[in-house]
Amino acid sequence: MKKLTLFLLATLFVSLQGQAARIKDVAQVAGVRSNQLVGYGLVTGLPGTGESTPFTDQSFNAMLQNFGIQLPRGTKPQTKNIAAVIVTAELPPFSKQGQTIDVTVSSIGSAKSLRGGTLMQTFLKGLDGQVYAIAQGNLVVSGFSADGADGSKIVGNNPTVGIISNGASVEREVPNPFARGDYITFNLIDSDFTTAQRMADTVNQFLGPQMATAIDATSVQVRAPRDAGQRVAFLSAVENLEFNTAVGAAKIIVNSRTGTIVVGQYVRLKPAAVTHGGMTVAIKEKLSVSQPEPFSNGQTAVVPDSDISVKEKQGKMFNFQPGVTLDDLVRAVNEVGAAPSDLMAILQALKQAGAIEGQLIII
Repeated sequence: MKKLTLFLLATLFVSLQGQAARIKDVAQVAGVRSNQLVGYGLVTGLPGTGESTPFTDQSFNAMLQNFGIQLPRGTKPQTKNIAAVIVTAELPPFSKQGQTIDVTVSSIGSAKSLRGGTLMQTFLKGLDGQVYAIAQGNLVVSGFSADGADGSKIVGNNPTVGIISNGASVEREVPNPFARGDYITFNLIDSDFTTAQRMADTVNQFLGPQMATAIDATSVQVRAPRDAGQRVAFLSAVENLEFNTAVGAAKIIVNSRTGTIVVGQYVRLKPAAVTHGGMTVAIKEKLSVSQPEPFSNGQTAVVPDSDISVKEKQGKMFNFQPGVTLDDLVRAVNEVGAAPSDLMAILQALKQAGAIEGQLIII
């Protein structure tokens, strides 16, 4: 009954908040995260698109020895239907023994394609060197390649990377601090002091005073029950609370590679005057024929003649008054007709002149 009441109160509280961000959308529970796994294995059954490298041959011999097969000393297998691969996977939080996860298989040798191959049993280890999952199965490869007799080749997508859906079985659980201690800590995805304080205030309004404390710009600590079942119900109610997040700092993001420019809503300009113009230099080459005078024993020659002209556009000047907003800035730049590269130069000049209230970030 208490749990039902708690959920009903949470639902009522969320409905009264209107359009706002949920805690679960802007923050993550500390300690609840996935873990990366990696392993080395062999893919067999390739239609002649495999490889024969020293480490592949060594792995192949080791696999045969595990099955009790010993090759004669000095024998070097010439196999083209196997490939050495790296297997990676993401182990979700709270994964239990017997559950399955997806794996990605990537060639690390000279194999041309993994299409049609089967991954042999591969141990997937964590950062601590412990085996947390075992992978095996048939690969699904979207890429393809084809070679012609004349040396021509066509490749579509990436034929040396494949996936195995539910290809790994979890064998070991990762210890999780979720059920330990008297507190649950929420870490904001985007650190902000105002957002952290507003989150803490929202939780306190719902649970009671001094139940939540903003530790810093990232973490908010919430007092929680110790019982695991009660803690799950408690977290389910808290993470769905809605509150108004703080507006981020004023920023201008410039991507110098693509020419993309994003100007934040709260970017302001101090009084400034900007003029923009351009100079065009045109060089035209034409050929002239030089004809010698009669009986001069000279030779006819072709002489290049260069015509260079310089045109300078009439620059436009406009003033920015104090408190100019994003709309005014965009409108003024559009009137000038500046290209993205010109706009980057204008923004850099304004920043160097101290006329931009905000961060100019060039990536």
